Amino acid sequence: MRYERSKDLDRDAHNIVRLERSQQAARGSAMTDLRWRTRRRLGLARPVTVATYRSYGGPDRAFVRGRVIEDKAVSRAHPADSWWRNLVRTYRRMQSDAVPGARVVVRLYGTETEAQADADGFFHTWLVPSAPPPADRSWHEAEVELLVPDPGGVRGVAPVLVPPRGARFGVVSDVDDTVIRADVARLARMVAGVALGSAHTRTPFPGVAAFFRALHRGTGPAPNPVFYVSNGPWNLYDLFVHFLELQGIPLGPVELRDWGPPWREIRRIGRREHKTESIRRILQTFPDLPFMLIGDSGEEDPEIYRDLVHEFPHRVPAVYIRDVSPDPLRKSAIEALAGEVSAAGSSLVLAGDTLAAARHAADHGWIEPAAVDEVAADRAGHRGGGATIVEGGEERAG
Repeated sequence: MRYERSKDLDRDAHNIVRLERSQQAARGSAMTDLRWRTRRRLGLARPVTVATYRSYGGPDRAFVRGRVIEDKAVSRAHPADSWWRNLVRTYRRMQSDAVPGARVVVRLYGTETEAQADADGFFHTWLVPSAPPPADRSWHEAEVELLVPDPGGVRGVAPVLVPPRGARFGVVSDVDDTVIRADVARLARMVAGVALGSAHTRTPFPGVAAFFRALHRGTGPAPNPVFYVSNGPWNLYDLFVHFLELQGIPLGPVELRDWGPPWREIRRIGRREHKTESIRRILQTFPDLPFMLIGDSGEEDPEIYRDLVHEFPHRVPAVYIRDVSPDPLRKSAIEALAGEVSAAGSSLVLAGDTLAAARHAADHGWIEPAAVDEVAADRAGHRGGGATIVEGGEERAG
């Protein structure tokens, strides 16, 4: 199996994805708009709501995003919920009815701007606040108010993270098979876990919660921001945030995807481009902040992160990859790729569990030494795998 792609192929694939997106948007916009207006005219449409997502910004600008949809009143799960109740809740999430072309106004610290939703109800915009956000907290609230189709009364609050000045670095992490046990390589098992489960039934990898808390806490005067970038659908956003809260994993801005038709998702079209563009925007927004990149070996995280290490020299101190692939050729490919990362001045840790990554981070002063014991305790009873660390052009066992 080949895991590497030439830059020409990447560029061609990217252009094809953009063309398909524009064509699909043109067709989908008319159909979605017609369906929405028909439902509205027949009195079948539910009340409209503004769903907002955790995002980010700096002292001089903020990125706000959300979606205008019909409110299906999806409640949070409870530990005692049956698989049937979870399935109904998942169905309601995935069968979201968008409000195409909706217009909203976004307000933050004396500034407001309007944004228009696309055919699937999604909107995003940048704001330049007239006053800098207060420095006594990291999370700030942008108000989003619906203008069209139902002006007045429909509002949402979008949490915006502004990293404190004392942060030493940021963290960008994948989600599935990096934080959450998802079995992405086994599609049927992954779908069953999502459809029949809830935030209470999803499980993190051993040691992940303690490791992410340690990275967030860091060793500096202020906490480090944590960002989550995944190819999962926005429909599962609330489930993921609930999972983080239950597990005590630091909250952070979330970048997910608007899933396309099933044939595109099965062929994984656009996934690499989404992750690359999302992480690139984060690094560009915070040009003075280095970032740790965390992912897994199941898909293309190592290749994406390798490219970003080259694109942003001296901005990525370390790449942590969870080894979830049983294919020995995949491991060999990542170990070879790690040499490129090392030559670019970074390091790559390919590990079967979280403890090796924690030890590496502690050795470099990014987390407190005591945090390694916390990670070890968090993964107690679980058998870990070996680790390969490539740093400074040298390979060693972790």
